[in-house]
This record gives sequence, structure tokens and C-alpha cells, in this order.
Amino acid sequence: MKTRTPKKSSQISYVFLMTAVVAATFFFASFSQNASAAATAKEIDASADAALDRFYKQVKGADELSRNAKGLLIMPNVKKAGLIIGGEYGKGALRINGNTVGYYRVVSGSIGFQLGVEAKDMILVFMTDEVLNKFRASKGWEAGIDGNVAIIVVGGGGSATTRNVNEPIQGYVFDVKGLMGDISLKGAKFSKIDPAQ
Repeated sequence: MKTRTPKKSSQISYVFLMTAVVAATFFFASFSQNASAAATAKEIDASADAALDRFYKQVKGADELSRNAKGLLIMPNVKKAGLIIGGEYGKGALRINGNTVGYYRVVSGSIGFQLGVEAKDMILVFMTDEVLNKFRASKGWEAGIDGNVAIIVVGGGGSATTRNVNEPIQGYVFDVKGLMGDISLKGAKFSKIDPAQ
């Protein structure tokens, strides 16, 4: 009686799947550990200042846009990682008239084909008091649910322009480092935090 040996492709698939599971477990353990590292208000403000400087350099008309905006949510160095299951995390500052009025974190998760790590700066520009007040009053504001965001991506050392964007909430993504390739705010949840002073 002959015994059947499993096909090589099945063995390779199984090994790949197990490797992916182990790598994902290790990766997300370190990702969540880094994400939970406490940042002080001073550190968040310093990072937000640096991101705002990059925004002014990379986006044409950003200074005028900032002057006309009711508020800016500056989210520097937002980290995203994925290996079938993906996650994104970052902390930033909400500024009105150039002053920080609150601190926020962004968290999102996704499932599907994805592989890689990325960091990016993100600025949400609130153009009306109505959308800004709704954001500030929210216990957990979700992009696409609580407010639509027009995404403008600045890539490859190039520049973007603020012209012809008339949405009440505009999201600028720039200074992207990494190879994820998925620039989206869908499902991103923003919540107020109280960092150490």
C-alpha cells in the first residue's frame, strides 16, 4: 500500500503561513510597545512644530491655508505596519490660531493583503467652525463616519497645492517613508489624550 506524501507546494504554503503568523505576532508586539510609549506634551508639540515646518515647505499655499483654517490637527510621524493584519498609530496636537488646545492620538486597523512599514506626517485642516466643533466635541472621531476628509498626498519630494480643494476637512499626507503604498484615513479613529506635562 502506497502512502501519499503532501505536495511540496502545500508544505511551502504552510511554512510561509506559519512564518507570517510568527513574524506578525513579533512585529505587532514591538509595534504596540512603541505605540504605547508615553510622549509628553512638550515632545508632541516639538514633533508637531517640525511637521508643520515640513508642511509649509512641501505644500504650496500651506501658510495661507493655515491662516484661513479654523484649526489644524498635526499628526507627525504616524506609524503604519502590516503583515496581513495592519495597524496605524500616532500622536499629535490640535492647534487653533497657532496655539495647542488639545492632544490627540490616531488608531486604525485593517485586514487584507498588506506587507510593510511606513511613517508619515498628516495634517487635518478644519475650514469651518462647524466641523472643528464637531471634532472637538467627539469622544472618538472616525474619518469617513463622523466627517469626510479630502485627502491630498504629497509624494516623492514633490509639492502639492491647496488650490481647488474646497472641502470643509482637508487631510494632507506628506513626508512618507516606507513601502506600504496605502495612503488612506478610512477607519482612522482620533481620540483626545492627556499626555504628561
